[in-house]
Amino acid sequence: MALDLVDYEQKAHDAVKAFWGNREAARQKQIESGKADQGERAGVTGGKNMDGFLALVLDIIKANGMAHAEIHQNKAMLTLPGYFRPTKLWDLLVIYKGELIAAIELKSQVGPSFGNNFNNRTEEAIGTAHDLWTAFREEAFGKQPRPFVGWLMMVEDAPESRRPVRDSSPHFPVFEEFKGASYLTRYDLLCQRLVQEQLYTTAAVIAAERSAVDTGEFTELSSMTSLKTFVAALAGHIAAEAARLD
Repeated sequence: MALDLVDYEQKAHDAVKAFWGNREAARQKQIESGKADQGERAGVTGGKNMDGFLALVLDIIKANGMAHAEIHQNKAMLTLPGYFRPTKLWDLLVIYKGELIAAIELKSQVGPSFGNNFNNRTEEAIGTAHDLWTAFREEAFGKQPRPFVGWLMMVEDAPESRRPVRDSSPHFPVFEEFKGASYLTRYDLLCQRLVQEQLYTTAAVIAAERSAVDTGEFTELSSMTSLKTFVAALAGHIAAEAARLD
């Protein structure tokens, strides 16, 4: 049976429009209430910015054989046991017949401050995955096949995220591919290596300008970290697990 990618490109365009639209709506709401957060935080605290991408992921899961699975989006049901800490809160969990089928993180970053946020996102992504796989090894989820573990990132496409960045490493040189690399390039390298090191089943990064609130246009940085690679890998895993467990 062919995989169903649920017209993911159109859904992704809609998700990008919703991302920027929800940020602006949250900012306006706070301004009107007289309690606006400073800077870009006003657009973050709305909490619904990545819902369009969440809807895309849900469609992939349901269309490829697991519409009847436990698909958790409620915060109270999104924790998994960790190894280095008691629990970790995920953005989406899929559980079927007592097995963890998929755990997915949906992240975003907008300017103007890309540096510290990039480092924080990197450390969070690596730590989260290492914690989960160690807990998996110790059978925190029981004896079962490896789940799908996904990381999807949307970054603002802006001069600051595309500008070459200098690094200071006085004792030892940084890897050549990082020298002068923009933050978007660094996210691409991060996602590639998260997969190469088997920390995530797949990791994707897309970039979109604020003007995409009208068009939904976005850019992919490499085939390995593309949205199509992400949705195809997820669809394949879901279909295989559905066939195995049904």
